[in-house]
Amino acid sequence: MTQVPVFLHDFHSQPAEFHSDQGAILEWIAAAHAQAELTLQQPATVEAREAITRKFHKLVLRFGCSTDRIAFRNSALVDFTHRDWDRMRIFQLNKFPSGKPCGERSRFYQEISNAAFEAFYAEATEPPPVIIHVTCTGYVSPSGAQRLVAKRDWGRATEVFHAYHMGCYASMPAIRMAAGLVQRGKASVDIVHTELCTLHMDPSQHLPEQLVVQTLFADGLIRYSVSGREAGNSAKQGLEILATREEIVPGTEDQMTWMVADFGMQMTLSRKVPDHIRAGLGAFLDRMAATAELTTAQLFETALFAIHPGGPRIIDEIADHLGLRPAQVQASNAILSNYGNMSSATLPHVWKAILDDETIPPGTLVVSLAFGPGLTIAGALLRKTG
Repeated sequence: MTQVPVFLHDFHSQPAEFHSDQGAILEWIAAAHAQAELTLQQPATVEAREAITRKFHKLVLRFGCSTDRIAFRNSALVDFTHRDWDRMRIFQLNKFPSGKPCGERSRFYQEISNAAFEAFYAEATEPPPVIIHVTCTGYVSPSGAQRLVAKRDWGRATEVFHAYHMGCYASMPAIRMAAGLVQRGKASVDIVHTELCTLHMDPSQHLPEQLVVQTLFADGLIRYSVSGREAGNSAKQGLEILATREEIVPGTEDQMTWMVADFGMQMTLSRKVPDHIRAGLGAFLDRMAATAELTTAQLFETALFAIHPGGPRIIDEIADHLGLRPAQVQASNAILSNYGNMSSATLPHVWKAILDDETIPPGTLVVSLAFGPGLTIAGALLRKTG
């Protein structure tokens, strides 16, 4: 089969309804942890209650992601905008110290996901040949993609695929799936990410790693298309896929986990994750560059690096390890600052920022890197066109 160039293009994001200052979110999370513990302990005195409140305020400010690297985060849930625990949809912490169980969170996810698909396709007049729905933060059947196709009577024209529960690196398998479908004759493939990370906080979990997770992750909704064009036709703006690669680092399977628990999804995250990534990344990049008949030296000199901002330390340590200039990772840092970590939706937001930046010329190489449970290192080498 003749291989044709395949491109990512037509990015459309939907900001989650509530855009919050990270400082305000840190204060809310501190109050939530204190309220969860007050509900569990039922202290008898005002002094004891105040001591618990002070304790968790200090803990969140000590271990949480600071405002110098994350300025804002988005959430679809109104709960984070007030502290009237009786009026909370999920976090009625005066009654449920962990928040409401997974079933109620799933129902909320279904509402937001369904609405997101309706909004993304509000003006669509023709059915897309394929929709790939990507998420690791909510599972309901029929999915939002299936409901959309059924409602629009697109079932004979549109196939729906689901790429679920891979975590932050899931955009990479999604674009590989899409590229494969295009190579096999599909005119185009739409990819839609609906990630509601903030839905899964458990304020009764006070370990430092949980405070990091709870103050890092945010909600993200984004759609884009993958299609082929005749070789040499780069008039339309997009990102051409030159190479992709995915590897699991041996002996790291417990360094990052993501599972369905009683009160939403629960993540574990080892402090050693950046060390494992750093140890295997050089050889990984060598192999991916070779696929595109390039060298890592060429990439380090000329390419931008779209690094999934699993956290500030990930971006900083990779940039330092590879000897990258600040401008090469600017887009990743900007998305982290403005949105937080939106799991699988994050890298597509970085790609959109690179495409929207008119100071980045066509022909610029973009090395995309993302990491997730496994411990998985996933990458794609892209080239800006148009």
